[in-house]
Amino acid sequence: MLPRAAAAVLTAVLATATLLPAGTAYAAPAQPATNRVAAAPVLPQLAPTPWKPRGEQYTATVTTKDIPIVMDDGVVLRADLVRPAGLLGNPVTTKLPVIVTITAYNKTVMASGGGGLAGSGPDYLVKRGYAQLTVDARGTGSSQGQWGAFSAREGKDAGAIMDWAASQPWSNGKTGMTGPSYMGISQLFAAAHQPKGLKAIFPQVPAADVYRDVVASGGQIDVGFIPLWLGLVTATGVIPPAYGAQEPAAGLKMALDHLKGGLNFTLPLALKAVLGGEPAYDGPFYAERSPISVIDKVKVPTFLIGGEYDLFQRGTPLDFERLQKNGVPAKFILGPWDHLQGSSGAEVAKAGYGTLAELQLRWFDHYIKGIDGKLDAIAPLTYFEQGSGAWVKKSKWMDTDLTARKYALSGTSSAGGKAGTLTTGTPAAGKSIVPALPVTGLCTRSANQWTAGVVNLLLPGLPCFHDNKLNDLGGLTFDTVPVSKAVRIQGPINARLYASSFSGDGMFSVAIEDVAPDGKVSRLTGGWQVISHRALDKTRSRYLGGQLLQPYHPFTKAAQKNLAGGEIAPVDVEVFPTGAVIQPGHQLRISVQAFDVPHLLSPLSALLAQLVPTTVHTGPAYPSAITLAVR
Repeated sequence: MLPRAAAAVLTAVLATATLLPAGTAYAAPAQPATNRVAAAPVLPQLAPTPWKPRGEQYTATVTTKDIPIVMDDGVVLRADLVRPAGLLGNPVTTKLPVIVTITAYNKTVMASGGGGLAGSGPDYLVKRGYAQLTVDARGTGSSQGQWGAFSAREGKDAGAIMDWAASQPWSNGKTGMTGPSYMGISQLFAAAHQPKGLKAIFPQVPAADVYRDVVASGGQIDVGFIPLWLGLVTATGVIPPAYGAQEPAAGLKMALDHLKGGLNFTLPLALKAVLGGEPAYDGPFYAERSPISVIDKVKVPTFLIGGEYDLFQRGTPLDFERLQKNGVPAKFILGPWDHLQGSSGAEVAKAGYGTLAELQLRWFDHYIKGIDGKLDAIAPLTYFEQGSGAWVKKSKWMDTDLTARKYALSGTSSAGGKAGTLTTGTPAAGKSIVPALPVTGLCTRSANQWTAGVVNLLLPGLPCFHDNKLNDLGGLTFDTVPVSKAVRIQGPINARLYASSFSGDGMFSVAIEDVAPDGKVSRLTGGWQVISHRALDKTRSRYLGGQLLQPYHPFTKAAQKNLAGGEIAPVDVEVFPTGAVIQPGHQLRISVQAFDVPHLLSPLSALLAQLVPTTVHTGPAYPSAITLAVR
């Protein structure tokens, strides 16, 4: 045993070491030259103990099905409750914190895995002392009512569900939320109602602005994902409920409600959008259904998972950025995933913090149970860098080390492979015709992205998902010379294209790409813009160093305006955010086409105007360019 004096010295040295910032060396105060003594040896700083997932408290679970939850208007929602099981197979009597998931895809389907849309299963958390409550949203699954797809009424339901869960006899009054996609968006709406017991949420691949994120990117209607989505909700809503035999009247009401919902909401919405009616334009309908409209009311710690090839590639970073700006504890992992991959969370561990289930345990244990999750070891932002395969850790979405860099389109390009130039110098004048080929996009990573990853699920490993060379022949390309120094890109991108059109309209489908020395073309990200929707709201656009980086277009009928005959005007294309590096010897490319099939389709009322070639003008008089955030 150390003498008391020696122990005191050792304690003081350890305290000094642990108070110093990591990587700081301790130096003894300078001594007078005539009386200098040797400095005491400094003990190495002890590394913090890494977080490790705790083991199971229970070995089995038990499910109670179709619990009724009555809303304030009398509509009955249904929920399944999973709790730890005791030795006899009955639910434990201990009051537990409740993790809630609200789905539109039928809780019974989700319990069977949900085809990748269910996220991590409930057992991992339940066996570690949580209860899991999964609820069918109004008008979906086994719940009564008519579906309204993130309507204000559905948001009110979400808040009420959380209050109900916190007040049940099997609950200890503390709640959290999990789930991807629809279930992730529902978390943000529920949290915006600030239910008393809610302590933390964990949304995967949620939207921010549903119109710009997915419904009508660039002003055309998404016909790749939206029909699949509406069909999924409708199909899972006609599955007979398990309680139908015991409660035939309730089962019949549910079926009739769902039928009315399809006739009154789903079918008219789709038809009006395709025919160019009100749903084809942005407005109050979409604002009501966009989490970004209510996210300032979200005050609970939020852990986000996003995908660089996801449906909500644009939106999830905006959610994170706003939460962080508001001082809400937030983490964000952005990986190389499509919607199904981001929803399943199967590859989340590659970011270096553990599996999806382990991260959820870490997050909820910290904020619900008060068990230290050592969350400081998780960077606020961790994103996958395309081109290097590295995971990059940053303190915020648009960090202070980013600067705007502009590459001008120079000279002339033509379909079939004749490339123009991307330059940081003075561009050459040119005119390049974008042919109206309604097949471009058909075999690209965009086709997989905007069918939510279903194409890759059915046809994995298609070469055209990983090499855009063939698709690029259907439009214009402008390339840099091979770069001598790595170009690191992160965040949104603006493509300003000076355009003219015989019809006064048209669409630009833009891809930002990496061209390898062997000729392989990797699509990094994409963006779309209808020419007649080119009006720019500067107050809501993002600038970096005075350069437009993320344009914001109104997409209203009032703002829509065709080009006049002979008019040449700038069209700013919002290219969705990404993280990538163009390695030395590689080239940066912009590809410009007129269609992105099967992703987008013009409303039928404007379709003919989209079927004519458009022209991109370049040079000092018409400075078409891309602007990126680089570090």
